[in-house]
Amino acid sequence: MSRRLCVLILLILVAAVAFAAKARRAGRDTDPKEKPSIFLVSVHGEPPFAAAAFRRGGVVERNATWYRAQKRTAARFHDRLLRRATDGDADSSSSSCRKLYSFHHAVSGFAVHATASLAERLRAAPEVAAVEEDAGTRLMTTYTPRLLGLPDGVWRRRRGDDAGVEDDEGEGVVVGVVDSGVDPAHPSFAYAPRARTDDTPGGDAGGRRGVRPFAAGDDACRAGPMFPHGSCNGKIVTARYFAAGAAAVLQLNASRDLSPFDAEGHGSHVASIAAGNRGVPVVVDDGAFYGFASGMAPKARQYNLESILEKQIKLAVYKAVYPAGGTMVDLIAAIDQAIEDRVDVLVLSVGPDARPGSKVTFLSMLDIALLSARRAGVFVAQAAGNQGPAESSVVSYSPWVMTVAAGTTGRSYTSRVVLGDGRRILGLGLSAPTLEHRLVAAKDAADMKRAGECQDVEALRSRADLLRGSIVLCSFSQGFYNGTSTVTTILDVAEALGFAGFVLVADARYGDFVAQPLPFRVPGLMVPRVADAQVIWSYYAEHTVYAGIATVFGATAAIAEGRVATFKDAAPVVARYSSRGPDVADNASTPADVLKPDILAPGDQIWAAWSALSANEPILAGDHFAMVSGTSMAVPHVAGVAALVKHRHPSWGPSAIASALSTTARRHDDRGAAIMAEGFETSSLRLGTAFDYGAGFVNPAGALDPGLVIAPEDDDYIGFLCSLPQLSAYDVRSATGASCQPSPWLASPADLNLPSITVAALRGSLSVQRRVTNVASKNETYLCSVLPPAGVEVTVRPGWFEVAPGATQEVVVELTTTSASGAFSFGEVVLTGSLDHLVRLPLAVRPLATAAEIRDFLSHRIVNKTLRQVHGAHVCGAITLTDLLAATNLPPSKLPFLCRLMRVLTMSGIFAVQQPEASNRAAEKEEAVYTLTAASRLLVSASG
Repeated sequence: MSRRLCVLILLILVAAVAFAAKARRAGRDTDPKEKPSIFLVSVHGEPPFAAAAFRRGGVVERNATWYRAQKRTAARFHDRLLRRATDGDADSSSSSCRKLYSFHHAVSGFAVHATASLAERLRAAPEVAAVEEDAGTRLMTTYTPRLLGLPDGVWRRRRGDDAGVEDDEGEGVVVGVVDSGVDPAHPSFAYAPRARTDDTPGGDAGGRRGVRPFAAGDDACRAGPMFPHGSCNGKIVTARYFAAGAAAVLQLNASRDLSPFDAEGHGSHVASIAAGNRGVPVVVDDGAFYGFASGMAPKARQYNLESILEKQIKLAVYKAVYPAGGTMVDLIAAIDQAIEDRVDVLVLSVGPDARPGSKVTFLSMLDIALLSARRAGVFVAQAAGNQGPAESSVVSYSPWVMTVAAGTTGRSYTSRVVLGDGRRILGLGLSAPTLEHRLVAAKDAADMKRAGECQDVEALRSRADLLRGSIVLCSFSQGFYNGTSTVTTILDVAEALGFAGFVLVADARYGDFVAQPLPFRVPGLMVPRVADAQVIWSYYAEHTVYAGIATVFGATAAIAEGRVATFKDAAPVVARYSSRGPDVADNASTPADVLKPDILAPGDQIWAAWSALSANEPILAGDHFAMVSGTSMAVPHVAGVAALVKHRHPSWGPSAIASALSTTARRHDDRGAAIMAEGFETSSLRLGTAFDYGAGFVNPAGALDPGLVIAPEDDDYIGFLCSLPQLSAYDVRSATGASCQPSPWLASPADLNLPSITVAALRGSLSVQRRVTNVASKNETYLCSVLPPAGVEVTVRPGWFEVAPGATQEVVVELTTTSASGAFSFGEVVLTGSLDHLVRLPLAVRPLATAAEIRDFLSHRIVNKTLRQVHGAHVCGAITLTDLLAATNLPPSKLPFLCRLMRVLTMSGIFAVQQPEASNRAAEKEEAVYTLTAASRLLVSASG
């Protein structure tokens, strides 16, 4: 064989091997069984534009050309990582790998739509710190301004040193909303300019807001479908949308979604609560008038591009959620832009759809983005979530954001169905009244399955003559629980068949249901309690004659007016759905040394602006206002108040504002009683704790003049992360780009200088430090006092101190366990000033036994007797406290002692405990079942 032929064969073999390898790689990347997903990729180092460059007083004058060049450099670096991960055979726009965003401010990294195998290769790259799969996001006032004391307090308060400034309505502050967009035609966002003077505070030409952001160009107001040119009117001006992630995994409607227009309604609602115009008439589609709506900071202008060089407010609108859903990458891209635009306050009524998969909750990509925002001088208010009242259900974890819980307002809309015998049954429904009409159950008008839910016109048409002009009873049963039945369909059926009205009643087979007042275009109401429904059914049965089928309908009823508000209830009460603490540090639900939620604000039954399109809520379609509930509604209340505080104190950073809101919050309702919290059962109430409402109910007037602030520095947050036992210095550096330094080095996560103290595991004693700063204009003397948590002794040093304006005082709080209950208990540190300032720091402490205490306890005679008796009677079974009482021959008065005993034995591994169902938490002490472990046998043998 010739040498030339050998070379040719060798080349063919090499080419074949290369081709096969390439085919395997392509097959791996485009495996039809491997569906692409969205991934967030974090690279080592700080974001390209480090947060320090954006701090007030530290703004770097940047050349626009340099700025764009730096962004291009970062984007090219991300592109190179992607090309290397695909071995050069696919670029970033290929079907197997498409870059969605490069981030520049919020996080150091980018977002990519790719397969899981490609994500694994990215994770292996030395430049990559972490890869996180996108878990998606979810969306979490006519009366509330007066409830908070705004019209008569904060808005009308004059400042003697502000010549020409009429009031404190938030001018000069940037408020950003990341949500589903806004409806630019809504009257809550109409622009009404007024004359301004040169000395209006808040402009500080040398500060963050005195420099026009380089991003403010032709695309600062993104015109598009239903958001025409001119929508940016001086009240709303910077308006953008972020849809790369949503477009990759969801079905978007190009005719409405690809612009900042709010097709959903949620974003308009949130933005108008924070900064909507004052005194806008609330009129819904049927012409009913519900009063006047006002935002918290009504003159907070929404990023006015024309006046950006003037000393005007700027509220930026960032659309990152769509009727089809939302993605985390779009949310982070919006936050990235908000940091670039240098907003002062960021409203985040959107949150993660699941607990993050990061090593600790504080290091998710979203939480790192929010840390960058805080370090850039942005106050972030985030929804606690709507998973309450379950414990540890908060979805906002980090100490650098203010997590907001939702409370009631004391306002209620109640209607009644008036039976023919005069009995009046309470219900819910914003509808007009009716005269007395025949009462007919839908289930008696058709024999089809589930006809009683009033969902099918054709099923009921055979007896249309009977139903026309009648009030029809509909059942809230299976279809409403599995999502196939809706109230909107009832309204459609009622209109089609001419009902005089309808009553939607609870079904005894399914129990009570939770309802909120809804506007009904047909007279109607909902009766959510089974007990009330049974009264109606009993009356109906007494007046209906059956001969195989119903033949005589003698029952009558009328629907009363449901659109008039009453103000009989105490407020606030923590709403049932509002997510609760304690905060968790990881996916193992380890309690964190951080208090969550931070604060309580109105969130239940809030009237505010709405998009008439209402893509996801057809029952609200056509209305320009809606009454909605959720922690989403509570967040903009706090954000709007933060804007007012920022206007009054332009030099304050976000930590100082958060402290002012927290330390002045109220622990009592409007009647002077302690704040209550709704429980699992309908209408159930219990005494609230800091895990329900944080520091308390937001108090705008107090926050303007807090006396002291307890505000961590930016580096303190890095010190907090470095102090977490779950993290190494490498973990912190990889996630944040910052190194763990000896100073500030926190001895414990509880030493983070927050306006609260949370210790999740107090064993023995712990000293916690706080730095307080006098932000008042005069020297003031403070006396320190304590309301200690149960089982904890608390000492504050010094007992009193005098602090000058601008000066700082160190305060040491010493905590010592006196009774190791194993459960959180609550108290507070109170600093009472000589000039009437009152500063409150909530305490949440879980006292645990030390190892030595457990050994001593286990040597106790009663404990040994308990173990022997229980071991002998229940070797293979389980035991309750009642069993334990009998086994040890102790009197019933010793039940509290046995409860404490079993807690300690459970913590020491002697027993495993099976708690009762969450709905039976009230009976937990009596019903908890304790199962013996192998350790108990060893102890009995050793002591025997």
